[in-house]
Amino acid sequence: MNNIQQKSSSERLLWAQFDTLQLGSGWDEKDISKPQILIEDVYGDSHPGSTHLDKLTEQAKYGVIEEGGFAAHFHTTDVCDGCAQGHNGMNVVLASREAICDMVEIHGTVVPWDGIILTSSCDKSVPAHLKAAARLDIPAIFIPGGSMRPGPYMTTSLGTGDISLRQRKGEISDGELRDYKLTGCPSEGACSFLGTASTMQCVAEALGMALPGSALVPATMRDILTFSRNSGRKIMELVKNNITPSKIMTEEAFANAIIIHSAIGGSTNATIHLPSIARELGIYLKPELFDEINHKIPHIGNINPSGEHITESFWFAGGIPMVQLLLKDYLNLDVLTVTGKTLGENLEDIQKDNFFERNLGYLHNYGLKREQVIIPVEKATETGSIAILKGNLAPDGAVVKYSACAENMRVHKGIARVYNSEEEAYNAVVEGDINPGEIIVIRYEGPRGSGMPEMLMTTEAIVCDKRLNGTVSLVTDGRFSGATRGAAIGHVSPEAASGGPIAFIETGDIIEYNIEKRTLDIVGIQGKEATCSEVEQELAKRKQSNGILSRPERKGMFKRYTDMALSAMEGAGY
Repeated sequence: MNNIQQKSSSERLLWAQFDTLQLGSGWDEKDISKPQILIEDVYGDSHPGSTHLDKLTEQAKYGVIEEGGFAAHFHTTDVCDGCAQGHNGMNVVLASREAICDMVEIHGTVVPWDGIILTSSCDKSVPAHLKAAARLDIPAIFIPGGSMRPGPYMTTSLGTGDISLRQRKGEISDGELRDYKLTGCPSEGACSFLGTASTMQCVAEALGMALPGSALVPATMRDILTFSRNSGRKIMELVKNNITPSKIMTEEAFANAIIIHSAIGGSTNATIHLPSIARELGIYLKPELFDEINHKIPHIGNINPSGEHITESFWFAGGIPMVQLLLKDYLNLDVLTVTGKTLGENLEDIQKDNFFERNLGYLHNYGLKREQVIIPVEKATETGSIAILKGNLAPDGAVVKYSACAENMRVHKGIARVYNSEEEAYNAVVEGDINPGEIIVIRYEGPRGSGMPEMLMTTEAIVCDKRLNGTVSLVTDGRFSGATRGAAIGHVSPEAASGGPIAFIETGDIIEYNIEKRTLDIVGIQGKEATCSEVEQELAKRKQSNGILSRPERKGMFKRYTDMALSAMEGAGY
């Protein structure tokens, strides 16, 4: 592909130091005249999803060189939600998405690159990379970092909820605790349940930005290196044909991604990340679109935490291409992808390549059949997985993952127990201050309130408490982990810090939600049923007399983010 015109050729004529700086960095004279590809990763020692990415980028670089280009490695390491649990580090995790995106934009702008390869595995880095690709809009391809191996008895790292709670109560032996630590994360790759990390890998492929079949490939298998090498080859083809992210991530592609997200039971965080990615392209994804799609798409992914099986098994069963094949009548098959072909053409090619049958034998190693992991459409018993609720508590909307919520908790009326931070609510749960049937409200945890941390510690404390599990709901303007289970309603908008109604509810008020009817309302004041008008009048009085809590003094990146962040229903970017 040496006939590609190098984008930076004119700049090199203007400033000789351009070439000498690259020569001083290990390039040679032939390299600097070739099409130049930026390889951007989040490689580092931060967590298992990033420690192996150097192996992937090495293969990608080989692919670029094979096709006549030359690549340079740049790094902006990401962070892990799991390491941020239980302290203020969680408050900056969502903001890290913006920081990574901004840094990739800087890397991608300082040199007139001909194309960019991005690779990451996890919650904030995958959407950050997709946002950056959209913002730069130069030929781009994404390499998913794959799945971690399963723990003992097909377990995942999510066992930490029960382990941590019993550790706090002194109900676990040192040996059991050590065994969990040694086996909970047995390899590199994204955690092996369908949390936000795994969800966003699937979304990247569903958007057409990653090679077919590459999302959630086991991180320790040779296949992930093949996908990486092929991505390096493919970027040169995208450069030659000037296929940019804006030609791939169209409105139709986003609709396809939401369909796949609905079908597999993906994380609620995708309702933040997809609108934020779309915004970079000038596309507005209305929250109602998620609801419209979830009303009609069969839920066919039997994947933990909404289902039974781990992400490795999902890939063995056919992964995203198999879901797309089963749902082809719902999808727009004419959308362009990073293969340079349409989605429909990709599905034909992957079938001819024997991808589905070749990998099925791995699934049989676990004694499983494909239909146990990816349910045939005609056998699906549920439609969708995510709902957008609205009402006088969430005028702009709230999000619930009902596929991870028991049937008996999809309609609930209860007394509110209100807390101004997750820490307060978590302590109330573990100290036994919450009663069965109550609805916990955690506020001032939205994007502007405290950076929109996830509430995994509290949701896990609820589901691991036999007295509360299946009777207590949680409502918050914060967000949840993709691993969240139970009746958990988040992203309440407007958030408390912006003066939303959630700022003025009090302990003792009555909340009612109905997932089927998509409603979330305050229906009583201090234990007494009230009309909508009476509730509105009382909230207005409280707003007048109490106002909203002032935020503590902040500085640096965290201040910039919380000062500028959009509503969760708009993607919580800036």
